[in-house]
Amino acid sequence: MTRADVQELLERRERLLGPGNPLFYDDPVHLVRGEGVWLHGDDGTRYLDCYNNVPCVGHCHPRVVEALCVQAGTLNTHTRYLHENILDYAENLLAKFDDKLDRLALACTGSEANDLAMRVARVNTGANGFICTNATYHGNTTAVSQLNSIFEPIGGYGEHIRMVSWPDAYRAPYDLEGEALAEHYAAEVAAAIESLANSESGFAGMLVCPIFANEGLPGIPGGYLSKVVELVHEAGGVFIADEVQSGFGRTGKWWGYQQGGIVPDIVTLGKPMGAGHPISGVVARGELLDNYRRHEMYFNTFGGNPVSCAVAMAVIDVIDDEGLVENAAEVGRYVLQGFTELKSRYELIGDVRGSGLFFGIDLVADRESKTPAAAKAAEIVNRMRHKGVLMSKIGEHDNVLKLRPPLCFSKANADLLLERLDEVLASL
Repeated sequence: MTRADVQELLERRERLLGPGNPLFYDDPVHLVRGEGVWLHGDDGTRYLDCYNNVPCVGHCHPRVVEALCVQAGTLNTHTRYLHENILDYAENLLAKFDDKLDRLALACTGSEANDLAMRVARVNTGANGFICTNATYHGNTTAVSQLNSIFEPIGGYGEHIRMVSWPDAYRAPYDLEGEALAEHYAAEVAAAIESLANSESGFAGMLVCPIFANEGLPGIPGGYLSKVVELVHEAGGVFIADEVQSGFGRTGKWWGYQQGGIVPDIVTLGKPMGAGHPISGVVARGELLDNYRRHEMYFNTFGGNPVSCAVAMAVIDVIDDEGLVENAAEVGRYVLQGFTELKSRYELIGDVRGSGLFFGIDLVADRESKTPAAAKAAEIVNRMRHKGVLMSKIGEHDNVLKLRPPLCFSKANADLLLERLDEVLASL
C-alpha cells in the first residue's frame, strides 16, 4: 500500500467514522491476517505482537475458530431458551475460582461487566458511592465512565465518586517502603470511605484492577490489597476486582487478584475471555448476585449465547491443554530478566516490573529525580513498530512501555523482542 493509499484509507475512515477514532503509531499499521503471536500487514510485513492480550491463546487459534464455526452452524440464540453450553461453561469457569465465588452472569464487553458489578454492589449495600484510583480506566458506559480517571467523562465526575492514589513502590511518597508504604496508601482509601459514608451517596464499594495495569503495572506494596479489602468490608462495602486485563493466566496465575493474596466479592471479566470474540462476565459471591436478581431482572440478548459460550469454553480448554498459565509464568520470568539486563545498560530505564506475560518499563529522563520520559516512550513505541514489534505505552505520566503478548509467547519470541528493543535503545 502506497502513502497515497494510506492517506485515502485514513480520509475514508474519518469520513465514515468521524474524528476522534484513535489509531496506534504515527504511521498506522494496516493489518490483514493473524496467527499465533504474529500479525501480518497488507505489505507483507510480519509483526511480533507484544501488545494484544485479547487473542490470549494466539491469533486465530484453530480450536477456537473451529468451536465458533461449528456452533454458529448449529444453533445461536439468547439465554431465554435452555441450552447446555452456558451451563457447561459456567461449571468450567467457576471451577477456576475460589469456592466463595460461585455465581456467573454473562455479558458481551468489559464495560457491561463493570456496569453490572456496580449495580450488584448498589443493590446489596443500598448505597451509590464508589472508590477508584486516580489514573485508571474501567469502560465506557455512562456509569462506568465515572471511574475513568484518565479520560474525564462529559459533564465531569459525580459526587458519588472518590479517587485515591494508586499504590506505587517506585515513586513512593516520603521515601516510605514496605508496611509503612502500604499503610500510607490504605489510609487514603480509609479517608475516601469515610467521606462517602458521610455523604448522601453512601459507600457501595471499591473497583480496581488488582495489578493496576492502566496505572503502569506498579510494584504494589506488600499487604496493601489485604488492608484495602479489610477496610471495604468493615464499612459494609463490596470489593470488585476488574480482571478484564489481568485474568485468564496473564499474570502466570489464573487471576490477577491471586498475586495479592485476596478473594474479591465480585470479579469482572472481558477481553481475553473469548480470545477476540465478544463475551464478558461477572463472577460473584452467590448471595450478592442472587439478591440482585431478586430485585432486578438482568437480561443481555447476546450475553451467554451458545456461540459465545462455545468459544469461551475452547479458550479455557486451550489454556489448560497447552499449559499457557505455566508458560506465562516461565517465559515471563525470562523476559523480565532480559528487561532487567537492559536496565543495567540504559539510564533511560528507571524501573522494570512484570507479572507473568504483562510488563511495564518505566522510562525516566533522570534516574535520581525519576522524571517521566513520555516523549521517549512514544518514540520507542513508534521505532519498534518499524522494526516489526508492536507494543504501546500507558501510565499516569504516559511514560511506561506496556507489553502483554499472547500467552503462547515463547523464549525465542522473547529473544527477538529483546534484540529489537536493545537496538532501538542504542539508537536513541
